[in-house]
Amino acid sequence: MTIQRLHVEKRFSEVAISGNLVHLAGQLATDLSLDIKGQTQQTLDIIDQFLADAGTDKAHIMSVTIYLKDIEKDYAAFNELWDTWVSDIEALPRTCVEAKMYKPEVLVEMTVVAVKP
Repeated sequence: MTIQRLHVEKRFSEVAISGNLVHLAGQLATDLSLDIKGQTQQTLDIIDQFLADAGTDKAHIMSVTIYLKDIEKDYAAFNELWDTWVSDIEALPRTCVEAKMYKPEVLVEMTVVAVKP
């Protein structure tokens, strides 16, 4: 079985596709000066774009892992944007945890597993 990789960087690929299975690497905002809402919105927009590049969309997500730098402080604000993003589809399986990020400015990162329709 072949693996197609999209948005290949020096150390990783943003997207890997095998058959109908799509994996997105950890996605995060490009503007780390933004607050949790700004970073969350940018991250969701990037996920939408990468899923489209892979031939799928958020309605075909199998799971999402969400990493928040400060879950106590940012969980409610994150969920405001999440709830809007998923309002037109059935609830997605997700895990949300607090994690130490690779840079102090990163407030949210998400990994996604989806399928192609």
